[in-house]
Amino acid sequence: MTGSSREPLRVGVIGLGWAGQQHLAAYHARPDTEIVALAGLEDRPRAKLAAKYAIHHAVAGWEDLLEVEGMDAVSVCVPTFLHAPIAIAALERGMHVLSEKPIALNGPEADRMVRAARKADRVLDVAFNHRQRGDIQKLKALIDEGRLGRPYYAKAWWLRRTGIPTMGSWFTRAELAGGGPLVDIGVHVLDYALFLLGNPAVVAVSASTYDLLAAAGFGSSPDSDKTGATDDRTFDVEDLATVFMRLADGGTLLVEASWAAHRRDGDEFGITLYGTDGGAELIVDDYAPRGSLKVFGDDGGEPVATRETVTAGRGHKAVVEQFVEKIRSGDWGSHDGSGAASLARLVDACYRSAAEQREIRLDS
Repeated sequence: MTGSSREPLRVGVIGLGWAGQQHLAAYHARPDTEIVALAGLEDRPRAKLAAKYAIHHAVAGWEDLLEVEGMDAVSVCVPTFLHAPIAIAALERGMHVLSEKPIALNGPEADRMVRAARKADRVLDVAFNHRQRGDIQKLKALIDEGRLGRPYYAKAWWLRRTGIPTMGSWFTRAELAGGGPLVDIGVHVLDYALFLLGNPAVVAVSASTYDLLAAAGFGSSPDSDKTGATDDRTFDVEDLATVFMRLADGGTLLVEASWAAHRRDGDEFGITLYGTDGGAELIVDDYAPRGSLKVFGDDGGEPVATRETVTAGRGHKAVVEQFVEKIRSGDWGSHDGSGAASLARLVDACYRSAAEQREIRLDS
């Protein structure tokens, strides 16, 4: 596959769950990609998806998928503990890789993936679909236009009342997931918050994590469809995390992520920003395609609040589009996954801060 080639990009997708289905639909919608292989352990869902998208090679094991000849790229849409081994194996075979978030269990694993991408001279990308939301993109445009002046404080969150994935599944086991809501949904919050702030470096973190409600049996999602549950009901991750971050530009970011909390029902994520010339607040309830975005200002000493019109975003379609564009560009060395790896190291620092009950400097 060369940057100038206009032949269809031949891709494979590993994983049959929600994320894998998003990747399949996004590739299928593009005339310049061809889905040639699919891997997943569940026989009936695999067969159904293979038939839907006319995929010739449908196999159970990811190892078998990587042996399919002629593939240019692969999407990795499986539990977190498998991201690094699959991505590295694919990169070593000369394939470009699009991984679901988080990039890996931890910073060292993520760094190994980046090194593999650089050695293979292939694209390694990570699917942060929330920054592709229309309301996030609108807010970013307003910030870039100077409507807020210089943002200096932000509070961003993703909170659930009862949203613990199935107890005993890989989500609730640290060795398989890397952590709880901070690394699961909180990494989305970190990504879109730092994106909106212009990606400043984080110089210090002070974090706390809690598992008080899960330990008491509260917070399991009543309609969870996560697979892989066991009988031991293992839960050795947090159910709530909060992090105070000092930024290199003098600003501050506060992040909250919960799977369980005594708050109003449903999912809510968003961000509040304070700037020198204005402020903004974005709130999204229960995965609404369009959130409520307000911008606050001052007119001769009088407060002004404007509700902005936002459009629905393109989610994984935009993620896949950008992945394909990076491959087509031929500038593969500029897209090695290092940004996602830095987020992994940041999450590591947060967990270390919570464990040691002290601020952790990232610049030392």
